[in-house]
Amino acid sequence: MKTTSLVACHECDLLHKIQPLPEGGLAKCSRCGAILYRHKHNSLDRTLALTITGLILFVLVNVYPILSFKLGGDVQPATLITGVRALYDQDMWGLALLVLLTSIIMPLVGLLGMLYVLLPLKFNCMPWKLPLVFRIVRSLQPWGMLEVFMLGILVSITKLAGMATVIPGLALYSLALLIFVLAAVAAYFDPGIVWERLGESQ
Repeated sequence: MKTTSLVACHECDLLHKIQPLPEGGLAKCSRCGAILYRHKHNSLDRTLALTITGLILFVLVNVYPILSFKLGGDVQPATLITGVRALYDQDMWGLALLVLLTSIIMPLVGLLGMLYVLLPLKFNCMPWKLPLVFRIVRSLQPWGMLEVFMLGILVSITKLAGMATVIPGLALYSLALLIFVLAAVAAYFDPGIVWERLGESQ
């Protein structure tokens, strides 16, 4: 027996029956006027393509140097994990763990989790433990702070420019693109697709 799909308002918790929307339409709470959900055109395909692009960029960010420092004839490349290792070597293991989590582990888990959810749905399959994995992915999103890490890199470039020649690496450009890709994933993704498919499988 199929149950009626409901959505709770994020502002006042009033329950509403989910209704189909025209392309580009949105539903608002009848009590407080907050936006409940909106129809996003081709959300699944766009989000899946952006997620795969994000994973490719994430590999480039972690494989290639972000910056190289040239002092005299010596060139020292710096990768993403280099900063984590430097903090750990200076006995700042707490800060090293925080940087590792927010700049590497959380973004990777988020991208892999989105791929795990979206790829089977694209082929009309139901992935194992979909609700649990999806909730974990959504809860980890605020912990991916690549834009903060990027800001720190730009500040470092400004401060080190007078001491050595700073050479931007492929990973720096990949990181900038990755930040925009992750923002696009958040903008195009419609969580209602996941819950709708889950309801259809009940």
